[in-house]
Amino acid sequence: MRENLHFLRDNIKINDNVLQTAHEMGVTKVVSCLSSCIFPDKTTYPIDETMIHNGPPHDSNFGYSHAKRMIDVQNRAYFQQHGHRYTAVIPTNVFGPYDNFNIENGHVLSALINKTYKAKKEGTSVNVCGSGAPRRQFIYSLDLGRLIIWVLREYEEIDPIILSVDEEDEVSIKEAVDMIAKALDFKGKIHFDTTLSDGQLRKTASNAKLRRYLPDITFTPLKEAVKMTCDWFVANYDIART
Repeated sequence: MRENLHFLRDNIKINDNVLQTAHEMGVTKVVSCLSSCIFPDKTTYPIDETMIHNGPPHDSNFGYSHAKRMIDVQNRAYFQQHGHRYTAVIPTNVFGPYDNFNIENGHVLSALINKTYKAKKEGTSVNVCGSGAPRRQFIYSLDLGRLIIWVLREYEEIDPIILSVDEEDEVSIKEAVDMIAKALDFKGKIHFDTTLSDGQLRKTASNAKLRRYLPDITFTPLKEAVKMTCDWFVANYDIART
């Protein structure tokens, strides 16, 4: 939220370096990762792949969002000019083993796992940014990895595809924190700091396009995935990115 220019410039450079180098080396298929934050702030729900450029993103991370949108623009241009099948996936909120668990800049669920683990060790409360009301669709990293391999091997469209659990699997941040507390057997107090921003209250994404391709796809249940991630974090705390 504080470094929009930094994220804008760095990600534009990354986009161009990766895609242009792929072109120069004769690579004909590239799968890039976008983010659900790229969608317009003012929109209807659920969001889908056709809505990416329909309005400005949320102001809190506009630099990163606009830079990631440009991957979709570049993919279309490389196909038009060179016939390359460069495409992109749009995962919802990712978490799992080997994630970035840093409290300041990690993914939300993984950062909360670290925060709760530290609070348990130190006998303190867990302080959660915001009210806990925002809702998110969380996807387990191992599920996402399998889907990205499928995209690389089988998906032929240039248009991006959302990789997400179903809409009804969306949970609030409060529900997610409660799952983490249970998985880590945390019995202390959980405080929601409403002086801090909630960010976007919802980013409900439709996976209808994915289900048209893979109607029988299943996802690891969230409670199970949270427990496995917490177990991994505790067992690998010394090497985890914290």
